[in-house]
Amino acid sequence: MSMIRDLRAAVRPAVTRRRAASDAVPDPVVSGNCVVDCAVYRDGSRVVGCATPGEAIRDVHDQGSGFVWIGLHEPTGDELAGIAERFDLHPLAVEDAVKAHQRPKLERYDDTLFAVFKTVRYVEHEHLTATSEVVETGEIMVFLGGDFVITVRHGLHGGLGELRHRLEANAELLGAGPSSVLHAVADRVVDTYLEVTQALQDDIDDVENEVFGGRGSGDAGRIYQLKREVLELKRAVTPLARPLQTLAERPMRQIHPDIREYFRDVEDHLARVSEQVASFDELLTSILQANLAQVTVTQNEDMRRISAWVAIFAVPTMVAGIYGMNFDHMPELHWEYGYPAVLGVTLTVCLLIHRGFRRNGWL
Repeated sequence: MSMIRDLRAAVRPAVTRRRAASDAVPDPVVSGNCVVDCAVYRDGSRVVGCATPGEAIRDVHDQGSGFVWIGLHEPTGDELAGIAERFDLHPLAVEDAVKAHQRPKLERYDDTLFAVFKTVRYVEHEHLTATSEVVETGEIMVFLGGDFVITVRHGLHGGLGELRHRLEANAELLGAGPSSVLHAVADRVVDTYLEVTQALQDDIDDVENEVFGGRGSGDAGRIYQLKREVLELKRAVTPLARPLQTLAERPMRQIHPDIREYFRDVEDHLARVSEQVASFDELLTSILQANLAQVTVTQNEDMRRISAWVAIFAVPTMVAGIYGMNFDHMPELHWEYGYPAVLGVTLTVCLLIHRGFRRNGWL
């Protein structure tokens, strides 16, 4: 409870300023079906009866305690406009939340933090092909203030319903305020990275066994596609290191000190994922180079084999060409044993050449 009181003392000035600035603004009207869930949390427990954003905001302002958690899914600019005006969200952050396709980042606008997380999902497939989608990405944006947290989700995966239920079962952690939600989202996203890297490891092992295990030379298209999917995961993981470091090390009014310590654990997990993704990228590069080298060796062997047979058939071709010139005076032309002698010599020379190529490994 002391941690909760410290948090209230830290965020009360920001809450008071926002309430004074927004009292004249009417309750937000959110059209469409973008609101997934909305609730007020006070002392770590969900307040019953605040089902709409307007009711939740009024309850927090009237009671002077607790915070609002509004979950949105792919809102349009018009759907987000009312909430943005009520909570005084910065227009640039609102634009990013609507358009999506942002890099992972952490930005501060006055008393509000805006965080972007890339969510990933492993796409199940029986066999990896040159066009298989292995990693599917989405986004979660988080607006964090002294008395509110707004999560905006883009994509068909990365739902926060289970996360919300798990937090509601942990009253002590949820009682730390909105920053506990930000930590839970970051922790959930990074844990998903770990799950995806473990699944990718199986695909990489299969490709590696095909290339080096004697089951064939592998398919360069499949290897390249897998490398592209790893690059997609790398774009989600690598930029997130700086925001998590900031949340873990830099004191902020919106982040409770006890919650800041939890971000260090998330940062450690992300570092492990980054190392795995980097090793995947290097390994796939080596596998691709080895595959191309094997293809080159196979082509050289085929060329040697073809060249050997061309050399063998060149002998009877030469003999047939010589004796097909139709000159009247040619050796053995009218000899009784000329024909079988020429065939015997030709066959003997061809067999000797064939034996020599086999000894040298060309055939």
